[in-house]
Amino acid sequence: MSKLKHPRGLGDNEAQAILSNVRCSPRKLNLVAGLIRNLPADEAVATLTFSKRRIAKDVRKALESAIANAENNHQLDVDRLVVVRADVGRSIVMRRFHARGRGRASRIEKWFSNLRIVVREREQEVEAA
Repeated sequence: MSKLKHPRGLGDNEAQAILSNVRCSPRKLNLVAGLIRNLPADEAVATLTFSKRRIAKDVRKALESAIANAENNHQLDVDRLVVVRADVGRSIVMRRFHARGRGRASRIEKWFSNLRIVVREREQEVEAA
């Protein structure tokens, strides 16, 4: 007795990569994810390569993983890939304290995030136009 097979949530011309528990707040990670949404995959990699934000290196690795998944697992053409989704979500929050004056303490929250990148292969007629 095993569970029923879960149907694939993506289309036949899509591939994804998921990055879990990234040590960056969702707000900051969403700024970097917004840079690559709706861009061709090669242009998105170039954008992330020259971004000055620290988390851009990890996002670029996840994007390259999604591109590799598309090529190796789903036999999609790498030259026609577009980043259709870059979803950022909350993960855990580590709570620490910071000692303050008069024996008081204040809370420091260290946010973690999840990132999901979906790439899709463009159709031929769209590319010709």
